[in-house]
Amino acid sequence: MKQIVRFALQDEQTVLAEIDAPDDDGRVGLHPTEIIEDAKQTFDQALENVKPMATKIIEKLRTLNHPADEVEVKFGIKLTAEAGAIIATAGGEVNYEITLKWSNNKAGD
Repeated sequence: MKQIVRFALQDEQTVLAEIDAPDDDGRVGLHPTEIIEDAKQTFDQALENVKPMATKIIEKLRTLNHPADEVEVKFGIKLTAEAGAIIATAGGEVNYEITLKWSNNKAGD
């Protein structure tokens, strides 16, 4: 079942997110828009959960023998009312898409 959760922003605005609600929450049959719950943390706090992982990926990619000129990392973020932002999984696996680009023309070559 889907549920709408309200996340507070630091500037006192809010953002609504549709999340998967547990099936055993006793709210079967209600329309998702009728279920608006306040998140346990702000949106900014929720996104803090993914910063260490993103930082670690970038740190590791910078230690390549030939660091890329451009790095692009893609991953899914799932919002929950209790945990905030978590890395989205598919079948128990986390998927990252990492694109590394090197230019052919280096300055000074």
